[in-house]
Amino acid sequence: MKYSNATNYALHTMVHLIRLPRDASIGVQELAKAQQLSPTYLSKILTKLTKADLIESTPGAKGGYRLARGERDISFFDVIQAIEGESHLFDCTLHRHEGCLIQKVMRDAEANMKQELQEQLLVDIAEQAGQHQGGDGK
Repeated sequence: MKYSNATNYALHTMVHLIRLPRDASIGVQELAKAQQLSPTYLSKILTKLTKADLIESTPGAKGGYRLARGERDISFFDVIQAIEGESHLFDCTLHRHEGCLIQKVMRDAEANMKQELQEQLLVDIAEQAGQHQGGDGK
């Protein structure tokens, strides 16, 4: 299984936003430069994160993007779901009736992965990144 590049960039973008000082915002140009991305491509990702109420956008010269929730309220799963959507990773195609045993195993595994990703907070990664760079995590 593989998540899209957009999910990769979204997770990194969220860690970057978490590391900003409280109530600070950052423009799309600066965020794109930090990840060596096209601002147009990153804008599409930011739109999905905004629609999921993970970040908010402030227009204007001093505007930009910042967290819409408390940093302890954002899990890996929140970001992944914002980008990838809510569909299942596996759907049984050979047995179209209820009770596909393979699908049951796959859905159970998916539920376990979802629980793990819900328990993992991005702020923990942001704090670790700050320690590795000699910063305070913000």
